[in-house]
Amino acid sequence: MFSIIRRIIQWSGGRRKRLYIGFVYSFFNTLFTAMPIMGAAYGLNLIIRDMKGEITLTKAEAVYMLGFMAMMVAGRFIFAYLRAAAQESIGYEVTAEQRIRMGDILKRVPLGFFDKNNAGELASAVTTDLSFVEMLGMKMIDVVVNGYISAITMVLCLAFYNPGIALIAWAGILSSGWFLSRLNKRSKANAPVHQKAQDGMIAATIEYVRGMAVVKSFKQDGVSVAGIRQAYQMSKDINIKIEKDYVPSNCLHLLALKAASVGMMLAAALAAAHGSMDIPTMLMMSIFSFVIFGHVEQINGAVHVLQIIDATMDKLEKIEKAEFIDKDGRDIELPAYDIRFRDVSFAYEKRDVLKEVSFTIPENTTTAIIGPSGSGKSTLCSLIARFYDADRGSVSIGGVDVKAMTCDSLLRNISMVFQKVYLFNDTVLNNIRFGKPEASRAEVVEAAQQACCHEFIMDLPDGYETVLGDGGATLSGGEKQRISIARAMLKNAPIVILDEATASVDPENEQAIQKAISNLVHGKTMIIIAHRLATIHNADQILVVDQGRIVQRGTHEELIKQDGIYNRFLTIREVAEGWSMT
Repeated sequence: MFSIIRRIIQWSGGRRKRLYIGFVYSFFNTLFTAMPIMGAAYGLNLIIRDMKGEITLTKAEAVYMLGFMAMMVAGRFIFAYLRAAAQESIGYEVTAEQRIRMGDILKRVPLGFFDKNNAGELASAVTTDLSFVEMLGMKMIDVVVNGYISAITMVLCLAFYNPGIALIAWAGILSSGWFLSRLNKRSKANAPVHQKAQDGMIAATIEYVRGMAVVKSFKQDGVSVAGIRQAYQMSKDINIKIEKDYVPSNCLHLLALKAASVGMMLAAALAAAHGSMDIPTMLMMSIFSFVIFGHVEQINGAVHVLQIIDATMDKLEKIEKAEFIDKDGRDIELPAYDIRFRDVSFAYEKRDVLKEVSFTIPENTTTAIIGPSGSGKSTLCSLIARFYDADRGSVSIGGVDVKAMTCDSLLRNISMVFQKVYLFNDTVLNNIRFGKPEASRAEVVEAAQQACCHEFIMDLPDGYETVLGDGGATLSGGEKQRISIARAMLKNAPIVILDEATASVDPENEQAIQKAISNLVHGKTMIIIAHRLATIHNADQILVVDQGRIVQRGTHEELIKQDGIYNRFLTIREVAEGWSMT
């Protein structure tokens, strides 16, 4: 338990000093809590002696006692406030920094990291798990550390009056500590199981929400609900089992403290009966027996929470230790923008995708990549942008191996328009400005006009200030793609990659989009993955990919004369689109 406390303290980083200062404030808070009890016993003793005629209690002494009690109560609340001010905000400050740091980490890991790690686990780590640590991390410091500081301080106060009763209290604390250690062992075994159930529940929820359209379209509501119901049932069963596991040790922990309280009262009563302790001191000891273990009793609930925090920190550390794809990269200014693949091979896990691929894309030219589904077209573009690293061979831009560059220095030279466009839950203006955050409104509007999306943006309820739904759900596929093209235009990078950028554009707007793309790529190195003939037939070179290899390359005029995949592809597209080329 204390090893986890030590871990939380280390997690607080440069704010540890505030934690330690908070411990000092907690000590004085407890001292000011105990002093009024001792002051009340002292005052009661004076009153009894006055009643017996041994002394004469003056009005000034009564005022002094009243002032002393007021000062002690005020001191208690002042130090409670100072402790909270020093410690309580640390969790929120550290987790805010950690979320930003984890965002930077996830931005620099290869995309394969997301294939290997469940989306629900990652979402849980950054949201639910970090919120758990944020809300309860410092509270557990208060419950455990400040709880023991409070109990030990009161034991020292008791020892000043009666060492024997102080020993009884100390024995109760030690006995409860032993039962807490048993509880800690059970919690350590249960925490990973609880964490796994939590992650499964979140993953099932995300999958259920994301797949809602498919569920409804195939009328499989019952099948879909079964998965999420099973995840929720498992979470419930595990939580109930954990609670049942805790009951014996938890009850024994509380029993040890209650028995010590009874022992303290009994010892005080016997001492008073034998005349070795006066009545006011006995009453003081009785009051102490009720309050001394108040904070220690709460530690039983902290044990399980601490183990969950420990398991959460293990998961967060696993993410933070993820290997950056550009860990050895440098910030390099590219001297040119020609792209070269040399004997590149790549596999997703054990599935080979590219096999010894070599080609060159000259600077300021357009290269179209076509081929059957699953042939490796998008993977080629992913290797250029260094979303993944080649297993063998090299990918270079301007003679510089992309592995020698940081992701930021590489990607500032690349604009990408994906087939599956993702727009943020933000205004249209900010979604386009994502390509160039410092861009003015006039630059955004100009990019939108070039991408042929200005008119439909102005028809939206608030124009450029219209907030789009999650993922741009309020727009059509073609509208989303045009906004994505506007974003790429605004970035104005020297290398442009279009992955089926016109796939969702209706025929009415295709000609305008093609013109916009021509404006976008003027004087740039361009790579197009496309199946529309109008997009590819004017390319400077066409690469035909099949089963991970380049099987044909050349211009449209050259490839149309060859018997191969390109010619067959062209024939199929002509039939599908209902026209022919002469």
